[in-house]
Amino acid sequence: MANYIHVPPGSPEVPKLDVTVQDQEEQRCRDGALSLLRHLRPHWDPREVTLQLFTDGITNKLIACYVGDTMEDVVLVRIYGNKTELLVDRDEEVKSFRVLQAHGCAPQLYCTFNNGLCYEFIQGEALDPQHVCNPAIFRLIARQLAKIHAIHAHNGWIPKSNLWLKMGKYFSLIPTGFADEDINKRFLSDIPSPQLLQEEMTWMKEILSNLGSPVVLCHNDLLCKNIIYNEKQGDVQFIDYEYSGYNYLAYDIGNHFNEFAGVSDVDYSLYPDRELQGQWLRSYLEAYKEYKGFGSEVTEKEVETLFIQVNQFALKQLCLGQGDPLVCPDFGVGASW
Repeated sequence: MANYIHVPPGSPEVPKLDVTVQDQEEQRCRDGALSLLRHLRPHWDPREVTLQLFTDGITNKLIACYVGDTMEDVVLVRIYGNKTELLVDRDEEVKSFRVLQAHGCAPQLYCTFNNGLCYEFIQGEALDPQHVCNPAIFRLIARQLAKIHAIHAHNGWIPKSNLWLKMGKYFSLIPTGFADEDINKRFLSDIPSPQLLQEEMTWMKEILSNLGSPVVLCHNDLLCKNIIYNEKQGDVQFIDYEYSGYNYLAYDIGNHFNEFAGVSDVDYSLYPDRELQGQWLRSYLEAYKEYKGFGSEVTEKEVETLFIQVNQFALKQLCLGQGDPLVCPDFGVGASW
């Protein structure tokens, strides 16, 4: 398949442990985590292991395991959420993880188990929307994303975007109704019909597929909390690769720009303005061309082209200068970089 993720030769094998970690009860969760640690950290005394819940997210549960008072050696245990396999291809997630690790873009993946995986803890701070507007930080983010996007596909073949395949998969999961009468009434009145949504997706596919954006290995979920900033080292790392895969370069950036607005409390006044985007995109292009071996000189036309592509993928209507709002995708065609 053209969107197949190929793990580089020589990459360390990742053991698969026949362990299931139950997360409904604290003691059973601890027992499962300790079963994993017997393989990963056999020298640890189980009585001294501390388990700290980092997140209780929508899709997964993340637990930090360590001994002692300082979190120097931490094993993260991520337990998959119930039925998330309907949304996430776990085999592809592991392959993406391994590819990114091989290129220095991800922490060490220690193992997988029946309902999750274990990996290295990255020291640093998970960002908030106010952080990603800081030039000192967003230039690091732009450069790190460029590094991932510049990873070469296997044997030089040209990958295809998996965006529309995933969208189609999500459409297949749309419910037709709910048993609860009130919920069903809201569902039918507030949610567009599957037919209308399908028509909109077909329209978007026709428009966005012809923007000329390269298909590269993307993170696809670059929200603020998936960016870890280490101020002491002066770098950033990305975490959580559930949705990683080959996709349009401009989609990955556009999605990140949308995340400036937040997740729980969304405020689109925080969406980056043109000046900030210009600085961000120039930093990105300089790094991307450098990683690809094209030099680092970036023209205004290249920044403008990427600006238009990115905001089309962000589904953001823009005003170019004093003119009319941008609605024509043809502006994005013909990128030379």
